[in-house]
This record gives sequence, structure tokens and C-alpha cells, in this order.
Amino acid sequence: MPFVEVARPLLALPRGSKRLMAAALDCALCALTVWLAYYLRLGHFVPLAGRPSVAVGLSVLVALPIFHFLGLYRMAFRRAGADILPAVTMACGAYGLCYATVVTAYGFDEIPRTIGIIQPILLFLAVGLLRLSVGYVLGGQMQRRIDTRPQRSVLIYGAGSSGRQLAAAMSASRELRVVGFLDDDQSLHDTRVNGLRVHPIERLRDLVDHNNVTDVMLALPSAPRQRRNEIIQSLRGLPLTVRTLPGLMDLAHGRVQASDLRELSIEDLLSREPVAPEIDAVRDKIAGRTVLVTGAGGSIGSELCRQIVAAGPARILLLETSEFALYAIHRNLTEVANIEVVPLLGSVTDAFRVTEIMRAWSPDIVFHAAAYKHVPLVEHNPLEGLRNNVLGTLRVAELATQFGVNDFVLVSTDKAVRPTNTMGATKRLAELVLQGLAAQDGGTRFSMVRFGNVLGSSGSVVPLFREQIRQGGPITITHRDITRYFMTIPEAAQLVVQASAMATGGEVFVLDMGEPVRIVDLARNMIELCGLSVRSDDNPDGDIEIVTIGMRPGEKLYEELLIGDNPRPTAHPRIMMASEHHIPWLELRPKLDELEHFIDTGAVESARELLCELVFEFAPASEIVDWVKMQTAERG
Repeated sequence: MPFVEVARPLLALPRGSKRLMAAALDCALCALTVWLAYYLRLGHFVPLAGRPSVAVGLSVLVALPIFHFLGLYRMAFRRAGADILPAVTMACGAYGLCYATVVTAYGFDEIPRTIGIIQPILLFLAVGLLRLSVGYVLGGQMQRRIDTRPQRSVLIYGAGSSGRQLAAAMSASRELRVVGFLDDDQSLHDTRVNGLRVHPIERLRDLVDHNNVTDVMLALPSAPRQRRNEIIQSLRGLPLTVRTLPGLMDLAHGRVQASDLRELSIEDLLSREPVAPEIDAVRDKIAGRTVLVTGAGGSIGSELCRQIVAAGPARILLLETSEFALYAIHRNLTEVANIEVVPLLGSVTDAFRVTEIMRAWSPDIVFHAAAYKHVPLVEHNPLEGLRNNVLGTLRVAELATQFGVNDFVLVSTDKAVRPTNTMGATKRLAELVLQGLAAQDGGTRFSMVRFGNVLGSSGSVVPLFREQIRQGGPITITHRDITRYFMTIPEAAQLVVQASAMATGGEVFVLDMGEPVRIVDLARNMIELCGLSVRSDDNPDGDIEIVTIGMRPGEKLYEELLIGDNPRPTAHPRIMMASEHHIPWLELRPKLDELEHFIDTGAVESARELLCELVFEFAPASEIVDWVKMQTAERG
């Protein structure tokens, strides 16, 4: 039976009892080292009950208070490793100085003066070895030696401070064994860091073949995104699982832990740096104001709330229909914010509820993030999509004008540009509502923000692909040539907040998101960076197959961000602005009343025809039209 199992009752003792046991062991070590010191001085053993007893008593009286004061008994034996040696050295050094002063400098007739020098050295060795030995056994090192389960061999990319800390954190793992470092610094090649050899990247394939390396951990928290992307691409095609540490700011106030490692996401594969906000402009716009966020519990809404709170508003109002989502974001914000956070249950389609909120709190800025955004679901529920995305926007925007809101920012989508699905058309019509109101010059500045697919948001493709890989495949895509723009949730929220700082009324803001990503390439990258291979006709023995299932109703091969070709620069180098065509408000408003009537009476086809009339760029796929006719026939 392993010693750790025998020692389990001891490990379960209260902390005070463990400290008494540690002190008792140190007393025994004091006696043992005095006895050995006498042997080294005299050349023969003497009984402890005789002459050494005074030296033993002095040793115990000096050692225990010093060890206690310097924190030696606050250290857990089972966690003891090389990192405890400085503390042991300091405690034993202080003890040796005091003991030598009493025994060697002052002197006792029955104690040889050299005992005051020999015994502290022996005690230092004994105390250090005892703690290291107990840590070795109880900390699992011995267990790992006798454990017959296979270990995964790991290389750490980056021999800097983060890499060294990660190697130390992983030294206690039974499943992972660090076999070396990879680093770009030629001066480190073939040297040893923390006892591990540093290799150049060119040697990686040989290490995989001969050392059975299965994992590469990227410990490069401060590396630019472009360099990280180059490294990740160089690892493609090898049977390796790639993981990465969080960014530098995530490590600023803590130590690297093995649990900090995370799977690679598409964020690590983007070929561009994340877009940073203009902090001063955002803070000047929001500081000291009352801010209302609709859809506050959603993926974008919740991150938007966190970034608004960081800008220092007087209070933030959270409007959300989901009780759990509202509870979660309210709890999160109250833990980190020093401002008033007001949770408000309700729907943007409920004019009475929104009126109550506007009258009670008089918000200065409204960020409208409440929307149904899942394309297939809105296709199957077109009237609810219209009610929430169009009429909800209309209700909140008109009330914002009525109650003197200064700024109103709509969170829109690239699917609103020449839409081929109902969701995109409803978002474009919501934009037209704001553009019409902006042209009225009612005192509220209306602006819109469009962006592409947001990583990590509900319905995002990345978690879907990861789950499909975890289940052994296949990965399903709708078309081999389909492309999408991608951005991170923080980028999306920053863009929305930034727009409020730059808006003058009626503009559409878009983010320069670099080149679009082919979804099939994304799927292939995720498979290969998990250490697996793509199964295909050329590689029938591969691990994960990529299957094309056909495009969904209304889905586009590629997305656009602008309707026209007249983008203008803004104060932010990565944000563009456009003023697009709109329908005059006096012409649009009666049509919206007509649309509301169709929604309330369940006239699906009439609502669809009016939507196509108002959003003349809307080109619904034939499948959608057929489906609408089928639904209408069933209702008839």
C-alpha cells in the first residue's frame, strides 16, 4: 500500500495538531543533530542523557521560537518542494547565529565550543531533507514514479518566465510530463532551463518522432497576435494537441497554473491584432451618465455592460427578458462595480414597461442589444422575429426620443446588408427605423453598429466544432466555399461603446475585420491543432471527417458590411462609417403600423411581402417563400 494511503489519517488532522507534530519532529531533529555533532567532535557516541542534554535543551529552546516566528510551521509539508529551501535556509541561519553565539562565543564547560558550529549545519540539512522527503511522498512524486499509467509528453513553447512557471506547475501532474522547451532565441538553444533542454522549432518533428511528444503548450502571453498566428500555423500537420496560456493581463495579478491552459480558439487563429478602443473618448461619453442596456444578459449585452461599467457611469440599467440571464449579469456586475446596478425584467416589445423605465430612471444613453439573431430559428418564427427585432426597436427608439435620451446605439449585424434571410431583413428594417428617426432630428442621436460573427456568442460555430471534435466527428459545414468575418466579444462590445462616442446621428459604423475566414479552413485548423487529422478521400485513415450538409434557408456564401461603396474614416483607425439610404419617416411610420397589424393577426405572407417592400435589397431564397406559403396553407 502506498505510504500516502497510510498517512491519510494524519493528513485529516486539524491544522493545529499538524503544527504540533512538526514541532515535535524538529525537537527530535535537534536531539539527533546534537548527538551526531558530539560524535563528529569526539569520534565516539555519547549517551544523550549525559553531557549532550544541556546542548539539546538549548537547541530546542532556541530553534522552536525562531522556526515559529519565521513561518516554518505555516508551510504545508505535503506541498514542500525546492521553493521552501530559502525559508528553511533563513530559519536555520537565524538559529545557527543564535546557537553559535550562546555555545561558541559565550561557552559552557560541559559543551565543546565547536558543537555550536557543527550542530546548526547538521540541523539545516536534517530540517530541509525531512520537509523535502515528506513533500516528495505526500505530494505525489513517489506515486508518479510507481504509477503505470501512460503520460503525455509535453513541449512548452517559450522558455521565458511564463514557460518556466508553467513547467514548475506541471511538474506535479501525473498525466503530463514536460520533456523540454521550444524557443526562437538562438542563444538559448541546446542550453538547459530548470533542468530541461531548450530546442529550436526546426527540431520539432524529430522530437515528435523520437520523444513521442503529444502536446505543445504555448507560453507566450505577451507575443503579438501575428507572431502567435505564425507559430500556430507552423504546428499544423503534426500529430500534436496545441494549448495556450491566457494573455499577459490575465497573468498580471496571479501565478501561472497548469489549469490556466485552455484549448485554442479561433481568436488564436485570427491574422490581425484585436481592435483597441479609444478609452478617453468612451470615458468622456459615459462617465457620470445613466445608461440603459437592452438585452443585457445576452452574449454581446453582458460584455457591453462590463465595458460600460469600466467607463464609470453613474448607474447602469439592465433590461432583460430571461430571469436567469438577468440574475447572472447583475450578480457579475455588482461584484466588480462600485456603481448602482439596476436589474429590470421586461421585454422591449412591452411599451408600457419600457415607458415606466424611461420615466423612472431618465437614461442618458441607450444601447439596444435585444434581438433574436439565430437565422434558422427566425426563419421558422418570422412574426416573432419581426415583433422583437423591428417593433421592439421602434418602441424603445420612439420612447427614447419622447423622454429626451441623448444617444441611442443599435447593435446590428452584417446579415442586414443585402439580406437573404428573415433575421437579416428584420435587422435592416430596424436600421431603417433609426435612420428615419435620425432624419427627424428629434434631439436623440441615433447610430447603428454592424459587425460579423462574434466568437463565443450563443450559436457560434467554434463551440459547435469543438463539441463535434470531442465526440469524434464528423464536423458539419453547410458549404465548402462559405466565408465569414470574425471578431471577439470584447471587440464587438468595444465597437458599440465607441460608436456612442463618435455618433452625430444616422451613421452606420463597421469594424475593419481583416480578411474573411473560410469555414472549411477553420474546421481543418481546429482538427489539426487538436493533434488529429482530417479524414478524406486522400486520407481515409484520418480521425475526423468534414461533411457538407447543404446551405440552410437564407444562408449566404459570404457576408458584407456595407450596402454602398462610400465608407468614410473615423477618429478610430479601424472603424469605418457610412451614411446609407433610408425611407422618409412620414412614409415609413404608417408602414410600420401596417406591419404591426399583420403580426398581431398572424398574417405571415402579408408581413413577408411588406418586409420585402420596405427592405428592397431583401432577396429571400425560394425555400423560404415556399415555406411561408406552406405555413399559410396550413393555417388556412
